[in-house]
Formats: sequence, structure tokens, C-alpha cells
Amino acid sequence: MTNGPGDILELIRHREMTRGDVLEATGMSRMTLTQRLDALFGAGLIIEGSTTGATGGRRRRSLAFNTAQSHVLVAAIETTHARIAVTDLGGTVLDEVSLDVAVADGPSHVLDRIATGMTELMAALGVARSALCGIGLSLPGPVDPETGRPSQPPILPGWDAYPISEHLQSALPGVPVLTANDADAAAMGEYAAGHAGARSLLLVKVSTGIGTGIVIDGRSYTGVDGGAGDIGHVRVSPGSDIRCQCGMHGCLAAVASGRAVAAELTARGVPAASGREVRALLQSGDAEAAALTQEAGRRIGEVMATVVCLINPEVVLIGGALASAPLLAGMRETLYRLALPRATRHMALQLGALDEEAAVVGLTRLVVDQEFAPAAINSRLRG
Repeated sequence: MTNGPGDILELIRHREMTRGDVLEATGMSRMTLTQRLDALFGAGLIIEGSTTGATGGRRRRSLAFNTAQSHVLVAAIETTHARIAVTDLGGTVLDEVSLDVAVADGPSHVLDRIATGMTELMAALGVARSALCGIGLSLPGPVDPETGRPSQPPILPGWDAYPISEHLQSALPGVPVLTANDADAAAMGEYAAGHAGARSLLLVKVSTGIGTGIVIDGRSYTGVDGGAGDIGHVRVSPGSDIRCQCGMHGCLAAVASGRAVAAELTARGVPAASGREVRALLQSGDAEAAALTQEAGRRIGEVMATVVCLINPEVVLIGGALASAPLLAGMRETLYRLALPRATRHMALQLGALDEEAAVVGLTRLVVDQEFAPAAINSRLRG
């Protein structure tokens, strides 16, 4: 640890600390710490927080990350709609808007709509471009972590290697753009909001497709080129006649996604066109939708049993349009039966808490992690 101002900020960002706490964690001198803190206060990056209990002397005031210092603009893109939001640096949504936009229409059309929605939302909220520290955007497909471009996304025809950052920066010049997979963003959102102490967390997102976001030691794990957690295209029924959106037959997404459940319901005389419509049926108490969703959970649990044995996670959450008691029950049936007992003995399996807010909160966290990283702040403040 270099103990520059950025390194001090990294400590304070994740929990309120007193000056004494920082001294103990870093081992630096009081004079050096004062210099570092003065630089952070001067840049508006930290503020004085709550006071702590006295121990015979005066009460100590804590230091806190200034989440109002700037804003993050995020867009969580699903297959047929998108949510655009402006947040503070802690992930609190200040304003948001939903758009009906289909990824099947291609990246240029979709991103033009997103850019227009972003500029309109900023204008309505009175947020200037100079007040943004970055833009976060999530997609329902793998994203190469090096380039920020979609990496052969199975359900995003025409999006492979598309220059998303450059496209958005033509409308919002000078604002850094971070692109992430939707399950990765949702996993980070759930981690930041309620599971920050977990060493490893998985979020299984079941919507039009199926994907798993992985957070290990507070960092999103995406694999060598963004493909980590893409369990929807594991072939679970190779002899099946059901064709997946990726072009193969028998993929998990083809038999257990929201799209698959909707298709089966329609075949049984209960019209449903998407995972969102299945969700509405589940919320209305439809017994057939619940039964099919529970069966989908069983199939997903079969694949997740292997993932759990590999990762040995502390927390496994379920998110997406089909996140529900029936899906959770189905996953429990097969995952715990097929996985090694040792792999699950300290594991919590439950529904996510943030629902559709998960990706928004996660994108904010990912942007802040990047733009307020120790090296970036040390360079900015020349500490």
C-alpha cells in the first residue's frame, strides 16, 4: 500500500473511519495523514460523518466518502426495455426513466435512444455533463473487460464488438463509459447493498436468458474475455428439438428461461410472450405458471450444482424476471441434492433484495470503483 490520498479514500469509501482508525490501518504518521486528508477534503472527496462514543475524552468524528460529490449516469438494457437513471456515488437513484426499446433492433438504434433518454433525464434533473464522473451501461450478453465491447453475445445479433463507448461519447463527450454484463452488474449491486462482507457471491439472473454474475472479494469476476457465468448456453438436453437463441439445441436457456416458460405456457393455452409476462402471472397466483417456473428452477439447479462445487460461494442469489418462490424452491430441490454437502454447508441461497434496482446500483459501484480507484485519485491529486 502506497498510502497516497487515493489509498486513504479506498479505505474510507467502504466504511466510515475515524482518523485513529486510518492511522492504525496504515501505520503512517499523523502529519502525513493530515496532509492526505487535507487533499481529500480540498477535492470534496470526503466529508466529516457521524461522531463516535467518547472513551474518557472528546467524541471522535468519523470520515466518510462524499457520495454527493458527483453523479453517475446508468443504463440497464434488457432485451425489450431499458432503465436509465442518475445516481449519487453511493447508488441512490435521484431520478430514472424506462424506455421500450428492443436489442433486436441493433446497437445503433438502441444506443441512439439511450443517449437521447440520458440527455433528457439530465436536463429534467438539472444535472450538467460536468457533474458526471462516468456512465455505466449493462447488456444481456458477455462484455469483453478489456475493450468494453460485446463479446459474441448469443442473444444480441449485430452487437458483437460494437463500439458502445465511442457511440455514447459522441452524445456525451468527455464522460468515461463503462460497459458490463447485466448479471455481473446485478451481482455487484446486491453485493454493495447488502452483502459487502461476503467473500464470494453469485447472482443467477433468470429473465429472457440465464446468466450468473460472480463477485469475489468485492470484485466482479468476468473471465478472460467476459464469458464467466454464461450458464444459459450450457447444453443440458443435447437431443432436444428446442432451438436456443444462440442457434444450438438443448441449452439451459432454451428449456428454463423466462422465454422458455412463456412459450410452454402459450402452448398450454395461457398466453405469455416474455419473462416479464410470466412474472405477472406468478404475481397473480397462476398455478400453471408457478409449476412451470418451479420446473425451470430444477433445471437451473442442476447446472448451478456444478458452479457451486467449483466456486464454493458464501451467498447465491436469484434475480431477474422469474425470481420468485417457485423458482427458488425448484433450485433448492436439485442444487442441494446434486452438489457436495461440503460446498453448500455455509452457503445461503435466497432471492435477491433489489429486484430491478440491482443493475442500477451495481453499475454505479463499478463506475465508482473505476473512477475513484487509488491510482486514479493519487494521479489526480499528485499525492
